[in-house]
Amino acid sequence: MKYAAIGPISVYLPETVETNDDLRRMYPKWDMDLIYSKTGIRARHIAAADQCASDLGVAAAEKLFAEHAIDRASIDFLLLCTQTPDYPLPTTSCLMQDRLGLRTSIGALDFNLGCSGFVYGMSLADGLIRSGAAQRVLLVTAETYSKYISPDDRSLRTIFGDGAAATLVEAADRPSLSAFRFGTDGAGADTLMVSKGGARRAADALKPRKRQRWTSPLFMDGPALVDFTVEHIPQMVEEILETEKVPREEIDFYLMHQATHLMLARLRERMDVDEEHLPLALENCGNTVSSTLPILLNDLRTSGRLRPGARSLLVGFGVGLSWAGCLWTETWQAKGAAAGHAAAGVNAPGEVHDSGDDAEKQAA
Repeated sequence: MKYAAIGPISVYLPETVETNDDLRRMYPKWDMDLIYSKTGIRARHIAAADQCASDLGVAAAEKLFAEHAIDRASIDFLLLCTQTPDYPLPTTSCLMQDRLGLRTSIGALDFNLGCSGFVYGMSLADGLIRSGAAQRVLLVTAETYSKYISPDDRSLRTIFGDGAAATLVEAADRPSLSAFRFGTDGAGADTLMVSKGGARRAADALKPRKRQRWTSPLFMDGPALVDFTVEHIPQMVEEILETEKVPREEIDFYLMHQATHLMLARLRERMDVDEEHLPLALENCGNTVSSTLPILLNDLRTSGRLRPGARSLLVGFGVGLSWAGCLWTETWQAKGAAAGHAAAGVNAPGEVHDSGDDAEKQAA
């Protein structure tokens, strides 16, 4: 039997960068210093009006193929995680298959998950490889949440950024991913949602349980998401460690969805883990939803902190409510020049922080 191994990762962020200083000039009443202290985010990349998830995903995949000399004909399956698809149908992964020039004999599917999506994608890729259905899986995460956010929405505009990551998942002789755990609580669906644009009539659509202060199609109840995360994620981490019989001191990194500085600080406090072992990578790109984990992995690899043999926990959590985690041992060794953020012009490894006022409450 073959097993999934996380291979090279390439990141694509849109050219337009929106900084806190830009927002300060546009909205002088916004306390950007307070916001930064809560979110840990100084800048976000914003997709152009004509850029959609497929555009970002194709750019990330082409970058992956070029940087790592990957033959696109070797791809057996394309997995796309996005909550901002180009169209209700067809699936965006089908559009990407054609644009990337991938074989027509491959499988391709979209899955609509956000902050837990990268871990879910790894479990899907692992299943495809273990079953023998694929040897090489291209996992793409791509989001353009900015299209769901009104310009004057102080609570969301200061947090979410657009971006994509392409990860090659390859067959290996030994397992490096194990103890997958999942959680779902649809009763919390109204804590992070876009209630318009689907097939359900507006009159019957699910409504946020709290008053929606801003006009954005996207609504987020930050405090509820913080409570959910602090309640469920430490418990899941302990379950994974107990299942695998791994002592906490043998874990090199707790690699968490990069929500906000405040959210991750709460998790560090609850789990008694320092910032060295629960690193941050969102200061110059923001919360990119399903792409935060591959961006973090790429940052740590580029900086030399994440080396072969390192044992980590991969954990995603958020919209759904949905959460997922697994134990992961790094096996990939870069060949030649390091790929990733240095080439992409992304944030420096390990940089991060948080935003305030409404953003303080929306730290999710």
